[in-house]
Amino acid sequence: MIRYYTAGESHGQALVGIVEGVPAGLSISSEYINHQLWRRQQGYGRGGRMRIETDKVEILSGVRFGKTLGSPIALMVRNKDWQNWTERMSVEGSGKGIEKITLPRPGHADFVGSIKYNFDDIRNVIDRASARETAMRVACCTIAKRFLHEFGIHVGSHVLSIGSAELENRSTVDKLIKKFSNEISKLSDLADSSEVRILDTMTESRAIAAIKSCKKKGDTLGGIFEVLVSGIPIGLGSYVHYDRKLDGQLAQAVMSIHAVKGVEIGDGFENARRFGSEVHDEIVSKNGKITRPTNRAGGLEGGVTNGELLVIRGAMKPISTLANPLRTVDIISKKTTQSRYERSDVCAVPACSVIGESVVSPVIANAFLEKYGGDSVSEIKKRYKISS
Repeated sequence: MIRYYTAGESHGQALVGIVEGVPAGLSISSEYINHQLWRRQQGYGRGGRMRIETDKVEILSGVRFGKTLGSPIALMVRNKDWQNWTERMSVEGSGKGIEKITLPRPGHADFVGSIKYNFDDIRNVIDRASARETAMRVACCTIAKRFLHEFGIHVGSHVLSIGSAELENRSTVDKLIKKFSNEISKLSDLADSSEVRILDTMTESRAIAAIKSCKKKGDTLGGIFEVLVSGIPIGLGSYVHYDRKLDGQLAQAVMSIHAVKGVEIGDGFENARRFGSEVHDEIVSKNGKITRPTNRAGGLEGGVTNGELLVIRGAMKPISTLANPLRTVDIISKKTTQSRYERSDVCAVPACSVIGESVVSPVIANAFLEKYGGDSVSEIKKRYKISS
């Protein structure tokens, strides 16, 4: 099974990752991973850090002549901004003379992290809790995404809303989803052409205007994104054990992304307002093939894939770093004051949608490996072909 670990601080020397359990013989390149890292850095409303970093991955182990070896894959993304932080983030020394950060930002891990680890300098929390970590997550998960592609399973995403600018009529977008239903990553490519990854031009314009207005106020905006997965066979996941239910695993993966506070599968929240007769996807036969006229379940029933398009939505709260700060309390003096400003984005929902694509990929890949697994891509292909 594929699992991955990340390490590194936002302003440290580098982000590093280890991915293990990837079958041998999978074609992968730094160029392929770098394209996903580039996608993560795009989007209207991103902050100054994106002008400093041009994320490039270095594959240090586990790949030879462009093919995975079956051994752990080590990755590294260097932080260019490290040159400005070498003294403040030094591994060695006592830290004497370095300013301590004592003002936690409301909504951030600053306060709880300093209490949990008994820090008197919140910098220790800031640099690991930073969403900069997701750069390495994207790098690691892209390998799983590449694995899925080998079997005709494609992952894509787009943004549904930013602040109050939301997609009111899905008909145009649903037509595009239907058009690319066999290779949903093409929908993602189309979304990439928008600064906010919104597929409807009117909603796109309102979202950009909302971000501009928000920036002037020194505030931030969140939104909702949708991750789609096509080509998934019936039977991935399990209804037998709670911890093997695929919808539970997917929800955990998406919720693990920084600032994501809500997840739904299919029309989850809307379905809660409807009658059962209006919710459940009927099963019909068309030309001898079992199919569904609707997909309100989002491709999952009982924690198991049903062959329909997988639909996962994530709700990202506004970023907690505000240029016009909220009140806070100094953790040392206990005095109420204004929170501090740490360089940040105004809106990162477009980037979050790309990260969403990434984190669901190893979840799907592991469910696939559980059913069809083997030690090499060629072996798995034989098993998959027999089962299909």
